[in-house]
Amino acid sequence: MSRLHGSKDFWLGALRADGPAFRAAVGQVPLDAPVPSCPDWTVVDLVHHLGAVYAWVREHVVRGVVDPPTVRSEMTGRPGGDEALVWWQQEFDALVNLLDGIDPELPAWNWAPQAKKAAFWPRRIAHETAVHRWDAQTAIAGVEPVEAKLAADGISEVLDSWLPAGRRRSHQLAYGVAHLVATDAEQEWYVRLRGEGLALLDTDTILDSDDHHTRTLATGTASDLLLGLWGRVQFDVLDVSGDAALLDALRVG
Repeated sequence: MSRLHGSKDFWLGALRADGPAFRAAVGQVPLDAPVPSCPDWTVVDLVHHLGAVYAWVREHVVRGVVDPPTVRSEMTGRPGGDEALVWWQQEFDALVNLLDGIDPELPAWNWAPQAKKAAFWPRRIAHETAVHRWDAQTAIAGVEPVEAKLAADGISEVLDSWLPAGRRRSHQLAYGVAHLVATDAEQEWYVRLRGEGLALLDTDTILDSDDHHTRTLATGTASDLLLGLWGRVQFDVLDVSGDAALLDALRVG
């Protein structure tokens, strides 16, 4: 499996691009406007959600411990109207500044099967912001794809963090191998589904003559693959052959 290896600078660069794009999108429509990609949410719900994620990360990432937070902050009395956008901007700026200055080796809890260090969070927040930036742009009918290299790393995050942590959307057991190909990022992933478990297959160590028993091949842009895994677009935007049900087993949103 070929994967990007990002860096703090890479993820913070993406965050500094997608954050302002999110703010620009939510500022163009009424805050009670629906978000088509999140049918139960309005724009202000999206603003509150992302701002609360930023606040929560800031609270626990600086503790210097790997124990989970005892209680996730429930932001009561979140501001409405234009104050919601001011509040979101303050939370965004504060988190970017914190992540920019924090030692990546600082012990810090996360929910994934990854090293319990602060280095986990620039990546996570970059992808959280990128997907919700796309969500915000659906409210103004002017979506832009997730940047190809970031989207490819986001696919890897789904496969190396979300799914191994048991955060898949479907509880239906699936068996077989899904082969994902991001045409614009020159990245590919083999994922063997084993009922409740899964394994990533490293194509750098598998001989070409080996039989991967591929049952599904999904090809498309990195952005479309990522958004499909997050349930933002249907998999029919991809070129799919084989058993498409395996793709549903990879969805986390």
